Amino acid sequence: MEIKNLKCEGQTNPVGITKTHPSFSWTFVGDKTSPEQGGFRIMMATSIEKLKYPDIWDTGPTSNSNTGPYKYLGEPLKSGQKVYWKVTAWGNNRGVVHSEPSWFVMGDIKNPENAFEPPVFEQKNGVVKITLNPKDKGRVFEGIGGVSAGASTDLLYDYKDPYQSQILDILFKPKFGAGFQHLKVEMGGGENSTCGSEPSHAISREELKNPVSRGYEFWLMREAKNRNKDLILEYLPWSFPGYLKPNIYTKESAEYFVSFLDVAKRDWNLDIDWVAAAENENYTDRDWLVNEVRPLLDARGYKKVKIQGPDDNSGDWQIFEAFENDPEFDKVVEALGYHYISGREFTEDMVDGRGRPTTQKAKASGKPLWASEDWSWTGKDWGGAGALNLARLYNKFYIRDKITKTLIWAPIGSIYKSVTWDKAGAMKANSPWSGYYEVWPTIWATAHTTQFAEPNKWNYLDKACGLFDAATYKGSCVTLKEENSDNWSMIICTEETEILEVKIEEGLSDKLVSVWKSDENNQFVQQESILPKKGKFVINLDPKCIYSLTTTTGQQKGHYEIPNETAFPFPYSEDYEDRKAGDLPKYHSDQTGSFEIAKKEDGTNYLKQINPEQGYDWMRIYRRSNIKPNTLVGDINWKNFTCSVDVFIDGGNVELGGRVQGSYLKGHRLMLEKNGNWKLVFDKTTLAEGSIQNFDGNIWHHLKLSFKEEEIKVFVDGELLTEVTHKIGNGYVLLGSSYNNNLFDNLKIFKE
Repeated sequence: MEIKNLKCEGQTNPVGITKTHPSFSWTFVGDKTSPEQGGFRIMMATSIEKLKYPDIWDTGPTSNSNTGPYKYLGEPLKSGQKVYWKVTAWGNNRGVVHSEPSWFVMGDIKNPENAFEPPVFEQKNGVVKITLNPKDKGRVFEGIGGVSAGASTDLLYDYKDPYQSQILDILFKPKFGAGFQHLKVEMGGGENSTCGSEPSHAISREELKNPVSRGYEFWLMREAKNRNKDLILEYLPWSFPGYLKPNIYTKESAEYFVSFLDVAKRDWNLDIDWVAAAENENYTDRDWLVNEVRPLLDARGYKKVKIQGPDDNSGDWQIFEAFENDPEFDKVVEALGYHYISGREFTEDMVDGRGRPTTQKAKASGKPLWASEDWSWTGKDWGGAGALNLARLYNKFYIRDKITKTLIWAPIGSIYKSVTWDKAGAMKANSPWSGYYEVWPTIWATAHTTQFAEPNKWNYLDKACGLFDAATYKGSCVTLKEENSDNWSMIICTEETEILEVKIEEGLSDKLVSVWKSDENNQFVQQESILPKKGKFVINLDPKCIYSLTTTTGQQKGHYEIPNETAFPFPYSEDYEDRKAGDLPKYHSDQTGSFEIAKKEDGTNYLKQINPEQGYDWMRIYRRSNIKPNTLVGDINWKNFTCSVDVFIDGGNVELGGRVQGSYLKGHRLMLEKNGNWKLVFDKTTLAEGSIQNFDGNIWHHLKLSFKEEEIKVFVDGELLTEVTHKIGNGYVLLGSSYNNNLFDNLKIFKE
């Protein structure tokens, strides 16, 4: 593949461009695998070196086949400015290609536009002056939330009380821990959506007539809502079942979206507030929203459910360009959310990166603006891209972008080690067999906002929101006022030592001010309170800290005794009898496909792969699919062991694997087909293969793999099929299946 003919305003490397927002185009040359462009990304920077993390503009990866012209939507360019730019493109059947850098030079702009400059607080003699005025105008605060998606909450479902309840309290209980105020969940589609796959509520057209409650997201919403009755709920799909291919924006897919609400209400008594009517990070469809989704929501009794979109990670808020001459589209989308407003440069300088700022059109629209998924880092860190950085981003998004809601991925990391993004999350809970979990600094960085202001009940005071230094967002303050009282709260992040003088004007409380502080060593510690004198007070702030000042009360650093961590139980056996049919199997982590407990004719349980065909893969343009349904169980450190399982092959093939490393079938796997053909493979390499004589594909069979240093033995029905010598590895046990209703039972992992 190749990208060539990069042009700005139809010219190659032009000098004298006078449009402050020029357009770009290029030519994509495909190959046999990908003859067409499947997506693109434009990057613009002040130097070639900075194209890696563009400081002028970055569309982010789009799923767009157009090759231009594509209009620049960043801050207005300046006279004489030299700009470097390049294009990355993805083929329609994967594969990526990068252009060589191009450039253009701006000419003399007769009527230059002013670029946004953040508000900076007045300083006098080294003291920062902030005035709190109850008549000050500002947007409504809409909350801080978490995105449970990509299978990131997988293992939390397997915790037992009291530890499961403790974790849920730390996440959702108001004025206790993180106190997340908004929960967005994945509407599962059965294909890999980052760290695994989440099951669909309607895996077939037939099931769409009577959708089914599956997975853990409905359960999580119910538990979160039990802790906070005012919690805001939302859902968004990543992948889709196969019957909705190839066009996911149809009348049938609208039915699929709305039926999720039916399950939530029917089985869990949940009223969901928002539907993100799009495909995660792949934009949305105007006609579908206007003509199918909104009318169907209204017709089915969901008039109060609002549509948020486009939930994309590209385009610099380009949806506002579409709204300009389309009042119907504008009316239907009631909040605007984009992903990774922060950008993806995971360092301590992330907060000063350009990211994807809101445009002037977005701010002027008056519509709610959301960072609808952001951050994606480990909550264990204080510095770098960790907790302090996230608190700075919460502030920055309002100060710079007028964003009033930020949702982070992930509120909790409950996935096996070595699986994709296994370190992400505001806290960690991936040891359900021991009850062990970790409460990380990011929980308390989030509490510095959530414990001091409630969604839709507090307003920002714009003149008391700003920076300490115009050169960086690392030091900032936002101030909010409660709507129906004189209470106020300030959330402050520092980079340097600061002295603040706060003046409280009449109409706001000048009574006792509580102070909470977090630093690298201690988080969310209450400090000595301050009593203003004549409506003023001074406070000294330490560097690299988070502070919350408030006239409200009731905040606390919730705490429970956490048990010690232990390794996954070994030896281990699972007969699937401890849960009901339709439930998830304990400690299993589906990577692709959907495995659920089902019932035999004799009343006992087994495990069943239920997806009838490959679905619509979320990352189909950018990465290879995960090949086939598979689920992991066990310990990444397992090296010498034997694993066995009973199987019934409904069709296609089944797999038993060991020493498997993560999401992409990396390890040793025995594959058995319904006709008796078998293979032992390592990744994509076949180590041994054969065919079992007189094989009966209509009965149950017993598979066994034995690992002892470099020696690997393969058994079917007690017969040794092969013995090979291969490199030593370590990893999980895997159960795999083709897209058939194949069955598994009596899993055992032991040492012979």
